[in-house]
Amino acid sequence: MCTKYITPALERAGWDKMTQLLEEVTFTDGKIYVRGKLAARGARKRADYILYYKPNIPIAIIEAKDNKHSVRAGIQQALEYANILDIPFVFSSNGDGFIFHDKTSNSENIETELDLNSFPSPDFLWSKFNKYRGIVTEESEKVVGQDYYFDGSGRSPRYYQQIAVNRLAQSVQLSLECLSKLYFQFIYIYLYIPEILKSIIHILKFDSFLMVLKTTQINFRVVFLYGQLPKLI
Repeated sequence: MCTKYITPALERAGWDKMTQLLEEVTFTDGKIYVRGKLAARGARKRADYILYYKPNIPIAIIEAKDNKHSVRAGIQQALEYANILDIPFVFSSNGDGFIFHDKTSNSENIETELDLNSFPSPDFLWSKFNKYRGIVTEESEKVVGQDYYFDGSGRSPRYYQQIAVNRLAQSVQLSLECLSKLYFQFIYIYLYIPEILKSIIHILKFDSFLMVLKTTQINFRVVFLYGQLPKLI
């Protein structure tokens, strides 16, 4: 069913089978149960499909059931896995269509039923992902989408390591954007406010101007002398 219906639908939407689709992805080894001196693992968690915009950046998950089930039969399991893997776009399918659960949506209608020819493209979901994460510039996108460093061992990060690295990259970029805005605001104040004050003094054309500001707690005396910058006395 996956090979005959779901995978072709994803490829028609623009997803690269070799680099963006992973099927039957096991992402936990199973919970460890200990009883006395005996230990055993529970069932592993395995997603039917995880969709990546690029390596190590998962953005969608699909839970597939056969068409004896309804199209939304796998949505709860998919949502559980999406919460663990920090994935915002969740799909369920029975081979006849898709249920799309959009965790980034601000509207009441967060679920949409799609036919097999209407699955979202990688660029569409990536754009929604960036908007949801606050990534709004090309420079930000480059930082967040930076390729991982590989040491040649062939090992890949576990899902929680992947989440940590991706969240860190997003947080660093958002912090850099905030610092950049503060820097330009400081430059504006530093360069232009003194000139604005001098212009005001010139327009007023006072040789000497004394202004007393009274508040309930503090009296300020600000003296403007011959077009000079304000001095507190």
